[in-house]
Amino acid sequence: MKILVGFSLLAELRIKEKSVMRKVIRRFSYGLLMLSSAMIGGCGLLGLGGGGGGEQGELVGVPGREGRTKVQPYGMVPIPAGTFHMGQADEDPASTQINFNKQVTIGQFYMDETEITNNEYRQFIDHLLEDSISILGEDRIMTEYYPDTTVWVKDFAHHMGDPVMDYYYWHQGYDDYPVVGVNWSASMYFSEWRTNYWADYRRSVGEVPMPSFRLPNEAEWEYAARGGRDMAKYPWGNPYTRNSKGCMLANFKPGRGNFYDDGFSYSAPVGSYFANDYGLYDMAGNVSEWVLDDFSPVSVPTVWDLNPQFIDPRTDPDDPKYDPNVLPKKVIRGGSWKDVAYYLETGTRTYEFKDSTRAYIGFRNAMTHLGRSSGVEF
Repeated sequence: MKILVGFSLLAELRIKEKSVMRKVIRRFSYGLLMLSSAMIGGCGLLGLGGGGGGEQGELVGVPGREGRTKVQPYGMVPIPAGTFHMGQADEDPASTQINFNKQVTIGQFYMDETEITNNEYRQFIDHLLEDSISILGEDRIMTEYYPDTTVWVKDFAHHMGDPVMDYYYWHQGYDDYPVVGVNWSASMYFSEWRTNYWADYRRSVGEVPMPSFRLPNEAEWEYAARGGRDMAKYPWGNPYTRNSKGCMLANFKPGRGNFYDDGFSYSAPVGSYFANDYGLYDMAGNVSEWVLDDFSPVSVPTVWDLNPQFIDPRTDPDDPKYDPNVLPKKVIRGGSWKDVAYYLETGTRTYEFKDSTRAYIGFRNAMTHLGRSSGVEF
C-alpha cells in the first residue's frame, strides 16, 4: 500500500513539473516572439531605424523622407549580386596577358534586356530636336548624336552597303534592330537624357527620381552575360554555337563568309535568339556593345575585386594626369554579326576608340539597384 502511494505521489510530482516547464517554455517563447517583433518588425533590419514621434530634443532624422517607391525600369531586368571568375573561359594563348582570370564580386543592378533599338534612339533624337535645339544647336545634334548611317559603306571595302545606309535607321522595317553608328560619347549622352527624362516624369507625379541610367562597366557586363553560369564560354552555357537541332544560337559570322547561316545577313531584330538565364538577349552577337571602362592590357589585375572599373586618368580632362596625346580606347564586348565565334565568348576583350562609329557597335543601359533586395525581383 505504501509503495502504491509513493508511486502516486511521484507521478503527481512529475505532472506538476511538466506543467511548470510548459509555462516556462511558453513564457520564454512569448518573450522571444516579442523581441523578434521589436527587432525585425521595424523599418530597419534590427528595428533600429525610422524613429517615431516628434523631435522633442532627440535625434530622429529629417522628417518627410518616407515613401520612396522602388520600381523596376521598363525594359530592364534585375541582375542579382554575386561573385564570379572574370576573364577567359577557354584556352586563349593570344590573350593570356590581357585577360587574366580574377574572382570579383558584383553588386545588384538592372540592365536593359535588349540592345537599344533604332526606334528607342529615335525618341531621344526627336526630343533633342524639339526641346534642346536652342541649347545644343541643330548642327551639334546631327553631327554628334544622330547615328552615322554612312558606316554601312565606310566600314567595309568594296561592299554594296548603300541600301542599308539609306534605310537602316529611319525605315519602320528596322525599328526593332539595334542602333549602330553611335560613338561612346553619344551613348553616354543618351544615358544622361534618359535619366533626366524619367526623373522629370517621376517628380511630376510626386515620386523621388531613380538612380541614373548609365553604360554598364566591363565587369558588370561580363557577369550579366554569363547569366549566373560561372566560367561559361558563351551566354547560353555550353561550348557550342548551335543547339541540338542544329540552329544557330546567335547572330555572327560562322565559317568563312557564311553570314546568312544564322538567318540574317547583317544585324537582326533584338531578341531574335534565346535569352540567357538572367533574361538578357543578344549578349553574344548581333552588335558589340560599348561599356564604361577604358581599355588597358593590364587593367584586370590592377582593379579592385569589388565592382571593379578601370578609367585611365590620362583620358580624363578633369584629372591632373590628363594627357591629350593619349587617344581614349573604350572596351567593347559581345561580338557582332560580322565577327567569328571567338568574339562571342563571354571573356573576350577588345576595344575601339571612343569617337569611332561602326556598323557593328551599339549599346545598352544599366542602373544601380539601391538598397537591400526584397527577393521578389530575382
